[in-house]
Formats: sequence, structure tokens, C-alpha cells
Amino acid sequence: MFGLPSARDLAILIPVFLMALTVHEFAHAWVADRLGDATARLRGRLTLNPLPHLDPIGTLAILFIGFGWARPVPVDGRSFRHPRRDFMLVAAAGPASNLLLAAIMAFLFEMLPWRTVGQEWHWLALPVYSMLRAGVSINVLLMVFNLLPVPPLDGSRVLAGLLPVRQALTYSRLEPYGFLIIFLLSFSGLLGPIYRMAVRPITLALFMMWG
Repeated sequence: MFGLPSARDLAILIPVFLMALTVHEFAHAWVADRLGDATARLRGRLTLNPLPHLDPIGTLAILFIGFGWARPVPVDGRSFRHPRRDFMLVAAAGPASNLLLAAIMAFLFEMLPWRTVGQEWHWLALPVYSMLRAGVSINVLLMVFNLLPVPPLDGSRVLAGLLPVRQALTYSRLEPYGFLIIFLLSFSGLLGPIYRMAVRPITLALFMMWG
């Protein structure tokens, strides 16, 4: 599914991924803080500085497979007034922020006057053009991936908040096996059709919305 990126690809992927992952984790922290849980803020995670959000292995993964992840934001549900609903809102905030960021990048990509940029500015316009274009796809990819209903991904938190309590508790027992499930899905090729049916249409729709 993922291949070894070239040096040119990395020059585009690294800043775009860092922005996407940082905004994603910041959104979790911000919504949790607004709903009464200050855990993330007190641990320095309510920030758009990417450094507190970086996961060493997830960052290295960007270099080697062109895909990565950040450290999960800590959430303490005891501070929520409505724990099930609020956990669901905090989980949904991450993917929602990636969709918003993808829409902003698509807007900038379509609105900036690329064809009228003077020759002396091509050195700047070309990487910005590439980063915006890649940024839309990467943010949509992160949104779709995180919405998969596999614990501990955000989609599982959202689904758990929608299920009746008994079914949600049964469903939560899958969490110890979540990473194994994700690994099997990734390397079995089963995620390919999901991405083709979701990532590409959403990415195209965002570009067409402003085009």
C-alpha cells in the first residue's frame, strides 16, 4: 500500500504530514479542553507546535513508508459532563480537522494564480503548489484512515458513542487486538478498495468545490 518515498517526495511529505498530524492532535486537545478535560492542556498538547505531538516511530515511518502518526492526546473522561457523548466529540474532532484543513488547502490550490507567477518566483511557487496538492490528499487519507471503526482509531470512539451501552462495552474488548487488525488490513490489501472508494472521490470533490 505504501512505498519507499524519494528524497523529493520526502521534502513535500514531511512538512505536510507534520501539519496534518499536529492539527489533528490539537483538535482533539482543544475539544477535550472545551468540554472540561484540561489533561491535554496541562501536558502541553494544546499547541500547534508539532514537537509535543511527535511520535518517534510514527515520524520515522514517514521517512521509510511515506505514512506516519502522532502521539495520542491524553483524555480523562472523568472531567466530562456527558462522558459517552463527549468522548465521541473529542474523537470526531481529529478527522473533522483534517477535512477542514484539506478544504482550506484545496481552496488555496485553486485560488492562487499559479499561471501568472513570474519566472523569478518559480522556485517558491513550485514546492508550495506540490505541498498544497499533496496536502489535500494526505489530510483526506488521514481522515478516512482514522474513521475506520477499529480500536483505537477515532472511528471506533465515535461508533462506541453511538452504540447502546452493552454493545459498546462488548465492542471495546477489541481494543487489545486493534493494532493487529490494522496491520492485517494494511498488508492484506483490503484497505485498498476502501481508499479508492473514499479518498479519491472526496479529494476530487474538494478540488471541484473551488474549481
